[in-house]
Amino acid sequence: MADNSARGKEARATLERELKNRDRKEKSRPLGIAVISLLAIVALVGGIWFLSTRDGSKAENLADPTDTPTTSTEQDAPEDLKVLSGARAKALPATVSCEYEETGRDNNGAKVPAAQDIPAEGTVTLSFTTGQGDIEMELDRALAPCTVNAISDLASQGYYDGSVCHRMTAGGLNVLQCGDPTGSGAGGPGFQFANEYPTDELEESESGKPAIYPEGSIAMANAGPGTNGSQFFINYADSTLTPDYTYFGNLTSKGKETIAKIAKAGVADGAPDGAPAEEVKITKATVAK
Repeated sequence: MADNSARGKEARATLERELKNRDRKEKSRPLGIAVISLLAIVALVGGIWFLSTRDGSKAENLADPTDTPTTSTEQDAPEDLKVLSGARAKALPATVSCEYEETGRDNNGAKVPAAQDIPAEGTVTLSFTTGQGDIEMELDRALAPCTVNAISDLASQGYYDGSVCHRMTAGGLNVLQCGDPTGSGAGGPGFQFANEYPTDELEESESGKPAIYPEGSIAMANAGPGTNGSQFFINYADSTLTPDYTYFGNLTSKGKETIAKIAKAGVADGAPDGAPAEEVKITKATVAK
């Protein structure tokens, strides 16, 4: 009887294992299909949803490593990817109106910027002083006036002072992500706004197709359409992503030198995704219009 009981328990355990295995396979099928599809590149490099912890909702970010892998090899990318030009097909009016929607979340000391008569011409030079050198960039109002207005205003407020660039990736996605004063990837300014170039110029046939964000370009991290806040990422090499992230400026030659130094040090512990190997702390943000 004892042997029969043992065999019965073993049979039930085996059955339970088989059922669990079957359930796992069933649940994994949609992911398998997605990986096989053209959009697999997005799953591999991460749809720049960068993190998500506060209030149980997604925060601005580039790709939560607990959800999907965030890098790919060069072999993963199709050969005919479009390289974003950093120029609009049709110029915007000289000034525009922006909408900055308050989220009800912690603003981390930020104030909502002005939203009317925002210039859509010219550039703004923004420089972040760090222990690794100055990260200098030119923000392009003609590309993304509402984004440039928000980022330069936050910088002028001192919002970025004392913050760290909390994330770095290597592979198909080659970025340094900054802009969260909490350093967690889940912090923001308490307001959000819509995507601009290239998202607002996409043809329907281009929607969802991966593109190349070129080396030196700067774009906004987000948690989906219309959720831009304060976090941004710098492409230290070409990065493959769907064009769902507002491209709003480029590094200057001085900025490229500093970013090259940071990129050479790599990601902490040699990982493909994590904190920079050498801390990148913004001590001061300076805006020169």
